[in-house]
Amino acid sequence: MQETISFAPHLAASPITGILWLIPTVPIVASGVIALLKQPKRKTAATLAIASLSFSLLLSLVAFAHVVAGWAHGVAVRETVNFTWIQVGTASVDLGWVLDPLAAVMLVMVAFVGLLIFIYSTGYMEHDENFTRFFCFMSLFAGAMLGVVIANSLLLLFIFWELVGLTSYLLIGFWYQKPAAAAAAKKAFLTTKVGDVFFLLGMVWLFAQTGTLLFYNNGAGSLEFGALKGLLAQPGAWGLTAAGAIGLLIFAGAAGKSGQFPLHVWLPDAMEGPTPVSALIHAATMVAAGVYLIARVYPLMQAGALAGGTTAALTVVTWVGAFTAVFAALIAVAQNDIKRILAYSTVSQLGYMMAGLGMGGVAVGMFHLITHGFFKALLFLGAGSVIHGCHEEQDIRRMGGLRADMPLTFFTYAIGMLALCGFPLLFSGFWSKDGILEAAKHWTVAKTPFYLLVFGALLTAFYMTRQVGYVFFGYWRGKKPAHESPAVITVPLAILAFFAMALGLIGTPAWPWFRAFLDGRAVGFDWHGFAEPGLLGLMATSTVVVFLGLGLGWRLYGGQAPTPEEPDVLEKAAPVAWGWLRDRLYVDELYGVTVIAFYWWWARVADWLDRRVWGGVVAGVAWAFRGWAQLNQFLDNNVVDGSFDKGCDELASGGGLLAAVQTGRVQTYLRILALSVVALAAILIWSSLP
Repeated sequence: MQETISFAPHLAASPITGILWLIPTVPIVASGVIALLKQPKRKTAATLAIASLSFSLLLSLVAFAHVVAGWAHGVAVRETVNFTWIQVGTASVDLGWVLDPLAAVMLVMVAFVGLLIFIYSTGYMEHDENFTRFFCFMSLFAGAMLGVVIANSLLLLFIFWELVGLTSYLLIGFWYQKPAAAAAAKKAFLTTKVGDVFFLLGMVWLFAQTGTLLFYNNGAGSLEFGALKGLLAQPGAWGLTAAGAIGLLIFAGAAGKSGQFPLHVWLPDAMEGPTPVSALIHAATMVAAGVYLIARVYPLMQAGALAGGTTAALTVVTWVGAFTAVFAALIAVAQNDIKRILAYSTVSQLGYMMAGLGMGGVAVGMFHLITHGFFKALLFLGAGSVIHGCHEEQDIRRMGGLRADMPLTFFTYAIGMLALCGFPLLFSGFWSKDGILEAAKHWTVAKTPFYLLVFGALLTAFYMTRQVGYVFFGYWRGKKPAHESPAVITVPLAILAFFAMALGLIGTPAWPWFRAFLDGRAVGFDWHGFAEPGLLGLMATSTVVVFLGLGLGWRLYGGQAPTPEEPDVLEKAAPVAWGWLRDRLYVDELYGVTVIAFYWWWARVADWLDRRVWGGVVAGVAWAFRGWAQLNQFLDNNVVDGSFDKGCDELASGGGLLAAVQTGRVQTYLRILALSVVALAAILIWSSLP
């Protein structure tokens, strides 16, 4: 069911809002300090990173408590601090930060999950020679994401957004000596930049139309009534209003960061980075940024919708999300790398979040983002524990029977797996996923997304059961005996496992605390919430689908998974389809022969133009000027200088003659005067004769 979010009026900033900027700043400053440390200062680097994020978590909890307290007293808190960054004449560019329920819950999730990953990393990266550099990048990464969350300006959000992209590049390619890691880092950076270009265009268009990039500014913000009314009155493109067109451009940026089809190709390759990086990217930071962006600009995306209706922008978000959810889940079925399976699972779950935003509103999509942040961090860190215990092995076909060798890892991983599958009642993923399915069921535009998402839920339960069957059941198929990970790794797993279960309590129909909190309305515990028409039937359908996926997966892989040399069960049954899924439906190859081939061709054309055309023009101009210079030299040496020298010689000769006459002797001058008089007299006499 589509919701209309009603935003509270602007409130004066409280003391905690006034210092909200410290939440991203402290980890960023810590990153700068760590960058100045020498490599042996490993303990200092880890301490600075963990302490800075702990400080950010503490402030985030205080901010969250402030918002909850206001909400409990009937005040929907939205406090902003805005300031002028650049002033040019009468025009200005303003930045600011905001504290509201959306920012508050996201701050706590990012800081808390990030802190657990930081602590986990001290054990996982213990023997890495670049330990100090790792925590420098991780601290910068976390600070950048926290900056995205608090931004009250699309420009400030974009600045931190690009910083997130930079740090993801640095961390994915952290082991840059590996060609695959270096290539994956470049792929992630360039692919996300495709979306970022559209994001930038949307941002410029929004500023041109509204004169501001602030979200909220006492009624003058770009997401407030006056600006949205103006955007709806302006024509955009393809029959859309300016609001719809700008919303789609911004969604393109979100699709890049959150790995939505067709810009999903970078996200699975990001597994080349260290496992803590994978957990941070896939759970709390980079991929969550795109979903959070759509939630933040939701008033723009929803502008012009009738009550219970949708908009063109939200319709696109829904279809892209639903398709991505199934597309990625299908590919995950045929992967054998333990982290790559989880990577495609992340792409699929991000599709669920986008579809939830499109059909159900902010609370529906964000609830799944928050629960997913915990159980997907748990799964990635659990995968890291498995890799650590299996001596860096990542191929699930070379594992097996680890439930006996790694009982703590198995127990926590099973909780994360069941939460991801949406196992009924006990796990948070069930409630957040069912919220999306409920919204899809009531979506008035079409029913296809509902069926796609149900099928995606079936695939999720199946491929996760396949993975667990390969890794934890059967017999050990590796070369060296496996071992349990140390406490610094397993304790964060236990904490995340607890929240993977407990968070479901705030999103049940009997107590929909999370949705009420984001919507700014009161909530109470009421069992009658389960009596909503069609809800129990939906829950039953979801339960049957999950058990069907779990049962089918266990039937094929629970008893004994094949050895690495044997083909997979499904590969035997459908080798062609398996090959397509194993090779990721050849999307990368398609890009290779189209987009990448075009740019290679264009690069060669540009090189030819540079060398032959523009280089030839430059060489011709240089030749012409060189010839002109030589002509000038000839004229200067032979004409100008020659004439000047000849004139000087004549003057010198004349001067010599005059010098001979000017002797300084009076007698000589008198003789010349006498001769001159005689000559003059002779001329006069001669002229007077008849």
